[in-house]
Amino acid sequence: MAAPHLVIHSDPEILGGTPVFVGTRVPLRNLIDYLEGGYNLDEFLDDFPSVSREQAIAALEAAHEALADIYSAACRAVSAVVK
Repeated sequence: MAAPHLVIHSDPEILGGTPVFVGTRVPLRNLIDYLEGGYNLDEFLDDFPSVSREQAIAALEAAHEALADIYSAACRAVSAVVK
């Protein structure tokens, strides 16, 4: 799977620096909004054909890893305070 920095980038010249899928003007937020709205990945990809399935999956995997890291850090911080 592609590294996150190869699928999402932010450039002040593209949508004012909004994180977009590399090679497109499609914001990452669009994918999140579709999924939150009950749409599936295929519907997102049909509506935004410039985004590849690999890019979308890599972005979701990166988000998952980032959230897992934040959760782990929060648990460690709480454990340190409770002790």
